[in-house]
Amino acid sequence: MRRSLIGRTWPNVIAAVLALFFLFPVYWMVSTAFKPDRDVISRTPVFLPLDGTLDHFDRAVHADQFWTMVGNSFTVTVGAVLASLVIATLASFAVARMKFRGRKVFVLIVMAAQMAPWEVMTISIYMITRDGEMLNSLLPLTIFYMMMVLPFTIWTLRGFIAAVPKELEESAMVDGCTRTQAFVKVVFPLLAPGLMSTSLFGFITAWNEYPLVLILNKQTGEGTAQTLPLWLTSFQSTFGNDWGATMAASTLFAVPVLIVFLFLQRKAVGGMTAGAVKG
Repeated sequence: MRRSLIGRTWPNVIAAVLALFFLFPVYWMVSTAFKPDRDVISRTPVFLPLDGTLDHFDRAVHADQFWTMVGNSFTVTVGAVLASLVIATLASFAVARMKFRGRKVFVLIVMAAQMAPWEVMTISIYMITRDGEMLNSLLPLTIFYMMMVLPFTIWTLRGFIAAVPKELEESAMVDGCTRTQAFVKVVFPLLAPGLMSTSLFGFITAWNEYPLVLILNKQTGEGTAQTLPLWLTSFQSTFGNDWGATMAASTLFAVPVLIVFLFLQRKAVGGMTAGAVKG
């Protein structure tokens, strides 16, 4: 019994220590956003802001180009995620269900694209965008963000489609459905968990991406096609050493990711249970 108790205790202790290690920087960022200026620059750390303030958030949301960057970030992120879902759903269905020449090669190319670091392709991406006269534009950002998440989306949805029995499609086609109708009415509803998980991955990847937007907006100071990650780097120079406003802006930047995570996690679980009940 003693060995069993120790065996159950030490994994929980390690998990608690790791959780504290990873969550403390987030807590410090959020708590600093609510601290008054005297506590932010104090030599004595203030772990719990008892007399909190919203002044830092007020300065953040009224900063120059803040709402423009918010709109840009949502535009490129949502556009990239939706485009990748549409393309990946069709491509993964073809790989999982259809037999065609070069299918194995296509799968290997998808795996290679997933493993390749995007940083080594930034020069070619910049040259393509420059030659196409699309610098300082949201369109190339959306396209390249879609390409960044597309290999993972195809690979993940391929597994979900392969797990759906072919007999379900064949039964629907026997009942009069076409191949497309069988996919839309039978297979697609069962892909909800995969669609939600890949959407979450794509949203986080595109929302937090920094090097590409920096390179593709390097030739102009207008910032019309910049996103929030790039805007945050200039936040300190805008406000001097206003760490409270910087932490408030960083907290606002993290809120959409948290909301999307909570929403998609619930939907993914609901999709799995609904599929199990309906059969």
